[in-house]
Amino acid sequence: MTQALTVRTISADAHLDFLRSRRSASFLQTPAWAAVKKEWRAESLGWFAADDPDTPVGAALVLNRTIPRSRRCLAYLPEGPVIDWSSTDLGDWLRPMTAHLKKQGAFLVRMGPPVVTRRWDAPTIKAGIADDDVRRLADLPPTVREQTGARVVAQLRELGWTPPPEGEGFAAGQPRYVFAVPLRAPDGSALDEDAVLKGMNQQWRRNIKKAAKNGVEVTAATAETLTAELDAFHDLYVHTAERDGFTPRPRSYFSTMFDALGAEDVDRIRLWSARHEGDLVASTIAVRVGGHAWYSYGASSTEKRDVRGSNAVQWAMIRDALEAGADVYDLRGITDTLDADDSHAGLIQFKVGTGGEAVEYAGEWELPLNRLIAKAFSLYMERR
Repeated sequence: MTQALTVRTISADAHLDFLRSRRSASFLQTPAWAAVKKEWRAESLGWFAADDPDTPVGAALVLNRTIPRSRRCLAYLPEGPVIDWSSTDLGDWLRPMTAHLKKQGAFLVRMGPPVVTRRWDAPTIKAGIADDDVRRLADLPPTVREQTGARVVAQLRELGWTPPPEGEGFAAGQPRYVFAVPLRAPDGSALDEDAVLKGMNQQWRRNIKKAAKNGVEVTAATAETLTAELDAFHDLYVHTAERDGFTPRPRSYFSTMFDALGAEDVDRIRLWSARHEGDLVASTIAVRVGGHAWYSYGASSTEKRDVRGSNAVQWAMIRDALEAGADVYDLRGITDTLDADDSHAGLIQFKVGTGGEAVEYAGEWELPLNRLIAKAFSLYMERR
């Protein structure tokens, strides 16, 4: 970008129109996500070039968390902003953004550049899991090192941005590592179902066939069945949380999520259910923005695990993404552990069977705009 850029507040409609012009953007950067995160004050931003002050060349959803009894706030851009991250001078994009946010009262800006730094394919990960000397993904040479990601990280450091302190307890942070199944060949052509199945390991293919043979039926909720299916999903999700040891979100969170994302685009969010002889054995939530499809939330029963409902529902979502012309099916977060004794290792072992790849993003970065308040905030978060 050779000309100066300006940043200003834009309407939700203008924000959404810009995202529709992009092949991919995180659902966390859609205007609808503001309605999901009601505890934050949201703002849509647009970047504009001097020669066309009415057409945005970038956009962002900013979530602001205000300090009680103060105008000061933390400005957070989850998996954003949506700008030209390949730029040789990111300062042209980031400086006007931080200047705008400072005027809005931000003492700290945190963002998650949607930029990949490294990738590991399934065979590499499998070899790492089998190697007793390998404990983490970082112990393995990546299959691909992304030059754009490396440039972004270097530029952010030069511009004064730093990764947040580890373990500070900022709950809104997004995963740095995800597992994704490419739905396009290296030449950009779309894959078909046979090609995706061929990429899966033998166990996954066998489980998909077994689910079908066992009579597992997978359906997507309709407008008429959504309320009842969400009730069933949430009951199973709470069961899953008790079994796996995590804190479940309330039923109202998912209602809000479906209302907000569904109102923005009828194909944005979908609830899938796998049943065996009438019993719900797995249920999942899928989200899609442009060419990027996500597996967002999932639940599974402890009983009847042998009918392979989880594999069946995942395959249904992958097929749906293929039919929609998506570029990638994203199974969201994983940890970077490959240690077989680690309780988190089972997650990556399940996902690696899809034949996809582990993807490392640049991670989250922050820039203090008022160092004194930012330091006090950091100390507060550490003590929570």
